[in-house]
Amino acid sequence: MSATNEQWRVRVDPTRCIGSGICAGTAPGHFVLVSGLSRPLAERVAPDDALVDAADSCPMEAIIVSEADGPRRIAPEP
Repeated sequence: MSATNEQWRVRVDPTRCIGSGICAGTAPGHFVLVSGLSRPLAERVAPDDALVDAADSCPMEAIIVSEADGPRRIAPEP
């Protein structure tokens, strides 16, 4: 998707997450449900379109994907 060394940061806001599981279904390699809430399997990851799809699909906009070492938010769009 982009530069070879680029990394993204994935965060789930536990105060917004309702545990719908859409993220785990959309990007099973990146999210898991624990005690009814979503958690990322890793905080820093290689760019992956599935993460953008998961963040865009979250009904509560609880998932934030951003540059790992920068301020740019990747998904969902602000």
